[in-house]
Amino acid sequence: MTSTAELVGATLAELGVAQAFGVVGSGNFAVTNALRAGGVPYVAARHECGATVMADAYARMSDRLAAVTLHQGCGLTNALTGITEAAKSRTPLLVLAADTAGAAVTANFRIDQAAAVTTVGAVAERVHSPESAVADAVRAYRTAVHERRTVVLNLPLDVQAAPAVPTPVMVPVAPQPVRPNAEAVSALAAALRAARRPVFVAGRGARHAGRELRELADAVGALLATSAVAHGLFADSVWSLGISGGFASTRTASLIADADLVVGWGCALNKWTTKRGELLGGTVAQVDVDPAAFGAHNRCDLGVVGDAAQTAADVLAALEGYTQDGYRTAPVGAVRLRDERFDDESTADRIDPRTLSARLDDLLPSARVVSVDSGNFMGYPSAYLSVPDQYGFCFTQAFQSIGLGLATAIGAALAQPDRLPVAALGDGGFLMGVAELETVVRLGIPMVIVVYDDAAYGAEIHHFGPDADHSTVTFPDTDLAALATGFGCSGLTVRTEADLTGVTNWLSGPRDRPLLIDAKLTNDGGSWWLAEAFR
Repeated sequence: MTSTAELVGATLAELGVAQAFGVVGSGNFAVTNALRAGGVPYVAARHECGATVMADAYARMSDRLAAVTLHQGCGLTNALTGITEAAKSRTPLLVLAADTAGAAVTANFRIDQAAAVTTVGAVAERVHSPESAVADAVRAYRTAVHERRTVVLNLPLDVQAAPAVPTPVMVPVAPQPVRPNAEAVSALAAALRAARRPVFVAGRGARHAGRELRELADAVGALLATSAVAHGLFADSVWSLGISGGFASTRTASLIADADLVVGWGCALNKWTTKRGELLGGTVAQVDVDPAAFGAHNRCDLGVVGDAAQTAADVLAALEGYTQDGYRTAPVGAVRLRDERFDDESTADRIDPRTLSARLDDLLPSARVVSVDSGNFMGYPSAYLSVPDQYGFCFTQAFQSIGLGLATAIGAALAQPDRLPVAALGDGGFLMGVAELETVVRLGIPMVIVVYDDAAYGAEIHHFGPDADHSTVTFPDTDLAALATGFGCSGLTVRTEADLTGVTNWLSGPRDRPLLIDAKLTNDGGSWWLAEAFR
């Protein structure tokens, strides 16, 4: 007898789930094995939050649908931080959560799962009955993929165990990209004609639109920048300014601030991307499929509802061959932060995080996928480590939770298996998510894990200033390299630039195990981006 749980797993496999992650308990055992039987690769994580973040990162770095399978009750609540991150990021993600049976009103695992996930911004769906199971699974799939939502499909245990009622699987037809209104296209084309210093800032909603944005920018002489989550989209363009906002170099910030027109493409233009609006000195336009994005964080003088790629193509056509030099009258110059001179503050036993990051950028292969955790340190890898394209940088920061970086790097590594995975973590975040270090080793991922180790929750130290009692956020120095060796990694403690020879040795070797670099940092007094955030 085929169960309803098995039917749901088979249906989702047929619809095209590319990869699954999870922590298996009794409640999600059957549906997980059904996914596997349907040909969906599965990774067992060590914590449900880790599993969810892996799936989120995999989806972002592959543009394919991933799934997470969870036990009922505590399995779901363990995953809530990861679900919140994915929901805030509008990651298309399927979370398959077992649920207590309807009559099990006194069960230990019982909570209102639909209410819990709705509270954090996910969409709650349910397999209501054996008869509706296929339709319920298809509806969840369609919402995740076509509406770009994180969907939690609750699977009550009594429904799971019931005999399956097979029905045909109707694969939903993908909607066409949203085409902008003709008058809005004309208005944006007119603004671009009038602009002499236009800048495009592409966000998450434009990661698919690189070609179209480049062609339009070439016509109107626009410089190209991105938000942090779209970092790398224009990496190979001589007109790229890199990341706009807090991670920007002085040169990049100056060029954007002097623009007479900034167009945000699928970009919220929030305080992080615009330095609290200080980079928006000229006219501001936004292109987004959601009109609620217009002016949500800063003023918007022109809003165009439409898909970024479709809108860029339509505006280019509306220009009817018109071209101008625009902001491209001279080379952009040194726009990378690592190209700015700085006084190396390394000591005999502590390395400056800028020196560390710049040297790693030189040492590590350019074919890389960089994943960054949250914390005081995170500006250094984000601004100093170059990436080849938008699939080379994974930034799970919508919820600003520390501890997600290592799981992010696992998902990104599986999505981009031909690149060197680099995880950039703070010591606090690393220890919070350390359980997944076993997952990295077990999967045989040749990952470079860089721990920016200041033996503290650095953001809090710098937030509350030198006169505060920091004893609650500082810790004894910990031998993280030894800890990693116990998990099966190669461990390297870095106190000076000379110690980075160990990275070269690992790179030239078999790379048969992950490398963890415990980088003992100087006190940076609060990183530049954090000072901006706390200002």
